[in-house]
Amino acid sequence: MKAIVLKQPGGTAELKYVLLDTPSIRSNEVLIRVKSISINPVDVKTRSGRGLYSRLTGEDPLILGWDISGIVIETGDAVTGLTVGDEVFGMVNFPGHGRAYAEYVAAPADHLALKPAGISHEEAAASTLAALTAWQAIIHHAKVKAGQRVLIHAAAGGVGHFAVQIAKHAGAWVAGTSSAANRDLVMSLGVDQHIDYHSVPFEEAVSNIDFVLDTIGGENIDRSLLVTKKGGTVISIPTGLNESVTQKANAAGINGYSILVRSSGSDMKGLAKMLSDKELIAHVSRIFLFDEMAEAHKQVESGHTAGKVIVNL
Repeated sequence: MKAIVLKQPGGTAELKYVLLDTPSIRSNEVLIRVKSISINPVDVKTRSGRGLYSRLTGEDPLILGWDISGIVIETGDAVTGLTVGDEVFGMVNFPGHGRAYAEYVAAPADHLALKPAGISHEEAAASTLAALTAWQAIIHHAKVKAGQRVLIHAAAGGVGHFAVQIAKHAGAWVAGTSSAANRDLVMSLGVDQHIDYHSVPFEEAVSNIDFVLDTIGGENIDRSLLVTKKGGTVISIPTGLNESVTQKANAAGINGYSILVRSSGSDMKGLAKMLSDKELIAHVSRIFLFDEMAEAHKQVESGHTAGKVIVNL
């Protein structure tokens, strides 16, 4: 099979195209013929030697990527609920070795969900790591409830555009930040208030917030604490496991922490239901071919992508 391996960390030139044997599957896994792959900032960071690279240095070959949509072509003996021919999607083995940059991927069945019939493989692949991050932050960690006030930073981004929709699904009032260029996209997601971060500091535009999802990091965390009510929650994605978020928030009487998304078939099923019901829409901004993986990485690395970047096989 065709695959892309990372021999050593560095620029996009380190993404090497090779031919490998099709992976064999364990009893709890299925073999998927990949149709679409979603590219995330963690892919770019790991390629450059940051992100999850330290966890994967012992892997040979090291194959990046976690987000896939495709077709089941083989099932393990212990797998129930999935059969050959099923179209599935999911985030595979995160934060471990996903091996998604390949024609075929061996994936634990409990990391996957059936792809809704009305959703393309591109849309399904887009609705994996970023959507799971938003889902787990809002539903599991913050436990957002109807009537609460929520602020989503970078609301046009990969995680952000899913977070807006999931928070609205939970019944929250939602404000979202973005540039003016992405205002129409953010408004189409259902936000109650759009904040152009170029024209007004968000801390002057909102207050008394129950939950803030920060996808930017840095000083954005400190500023987010200023608009969060006592007893509210701030979750920061880019800081990884940095405890400073917790310390700063606790000092202000706020619950603050960072999270790392985990593979979960049950959460994928929740996202699949929203996608099927048209309550969740994946915004795919760019689609590249498999031999254009370097260009896809550069697009994500630019930091100016609305929605998601997809690579098709």
